[in-house]
Formats: sequence, C-alpha cells, structure tokens
Amino acid sequence: MNEILILILALLTGLGLGGIFFGGLWWTVQNGVSSTRPGLLFFISLVLRSSIVLAGFYIIAAGQWKRLLPCLFGFVMARLIVIQLTRSAETSICPTKEPRHAPEP
Repeated sequence: MNEILILILALLTGLGLGGIFFGGLWWTVQNGVSSTRPGLLFFISLVLRSSIVLAGFYIIAAGQWKRLLPCLFGFVMARLIVIQLTRSAETSICPTKEPRHAPEP
C-alpha cells in the first residue's frame, strides 16, 4: 500500500512539474513579445524551468525507475492540460479563426 501511495505522489508531482514547465513556457511566450530583451527572457526562462524540472525528477526518482515513470506520465499529462487551457484562453481573446500576423506596411 505504501508503494502505491508513493507512485500516486510521483504522478501528482509530475503534474505539478509539467504545469510549472509548460505554464512557464506559455507565460514566457506571452511576455516575450513585449519585452525589450526577449532573447534574455527566453534564455533565463529555459534555464530556470529546466533546472526546476530536472531537480524535481531527480528528487522524485531517488534512483528508482518505477518512481520516474508516473512522474514522467504526469509531466506529459500536464502538457496536454496546459494546451487545452491555453487554447480556450486564446479563443476567448481572439474568437475569429483569421490568422494573426503583422500588419503590412
């Protein structure tokens, strides 16, 4: 029973790590457009998000691949959740299906 609880916690941690990584990516893209130094913003965001996720995987796995699998599964599930949430937010902001592009000069 204790092992099942650990695997469920690993899954939930993977969901959290995925939310941090992909939510942070979405936030970075949204704010990178209006940033004065977008390259620096994207680089710092990548390093920070990757460091958090890799440290989380390392701590959760604790040298056991059985703990890493549900964590990775939760990470991928979080990606799908963030995609769904950001698509619904995008359609509420821009309900038309017209392509968004820069205005022509």
